[in-house]
Amino acid sequence: MPTPRVILSEAMALEVGGKEPWPNDVKLFQPYEVEQILLPDNASCLATQAFLKMAKLKYTVEPRSNAEYMSPSGKVPFIQCGAFVVSELEPIVSFVASKGVSLTNDLDSGEKADMRAYMSLISNVLVNAELFLTWCDPQTYKQVSKPRYGSVFPWPLNHLMCWQKQSAVVKRLHVLGWASKSLDDVFHEVDQCCQALTERLANKNYFFGDKPTELDALVFGHLFTVLTTPLPNNQLAATIRGYGTLVDLCKRIEHQYFELQSSS
Repeated sequence: MPTPRVILSEAMALEVGGKEPWPNDVKLFQPYEVEQILLPDNASCLATQAFLKMAKLKYTVEPRSNAEYMSPSGKVPFIQCGAFVVSELEPIVSFVASKGVSLTNDLDSGEKADMRAYMSLISNVLVNAELFLTWCDPQTYKQVSKPRYGSVFPWPLNHLMCWQKQSAVVKRLHVLGWASKSLDDVFHEVDQCCQALTERLANKNYFFGDKPTELDALVFGHLFTVLTTPLPNNQLAATIRGYGTLVDLCKRIEHQYFELQSSS
């Protein structure tokens, strides 16, 4: 648990940071996409990029082989905005809000509570499912995770770092009650999560109407990454493809915020 001094310093940093406009040279750090990044990190990085694009904030992607170890939280992505370094989506959302930029100004308190609940659902189900498949499924670990994660380290450090990372993830999943699940259990959890998201989205363009929020960015980041990442076991993607409205949401966000903006 953070100490009061840490909490106070973070609050002061946000207050000070909020007095400065968003600069044009903000950098978003993440692992290399082609040869290194794995499913869970790729999803988190894409979700953060989607949020920044939805908020109309400029940034450039800076791939680094050691981005995970550069991050203040040990997780990617993180942004460097002037003198501030902020990692992971929710703290970045809070930092952006301190500058007066928010995607949720039109939501009432009940809708904001609902949004936080669904974002928690993503963290508790989709993130854990991605971690499980990446590090606990023997086939995926052997064919994808181990060679990609170890690609930036020399031998024998590549084997040691993979073992260390896998041990840390398994320990986390064990605490959360996920380590003992079977693949079928994991896919069932994802199916239930997709069903809940589909019911909330219904026939709307975005989860809370015609404007996206950070929930839309988070869902897009995770679902789009699963749908577009080739893995030895494709059941996770197949489960998501069973929910057409969610797939359409991903296509809508990709077109609106990645294809159109990159061509403009």
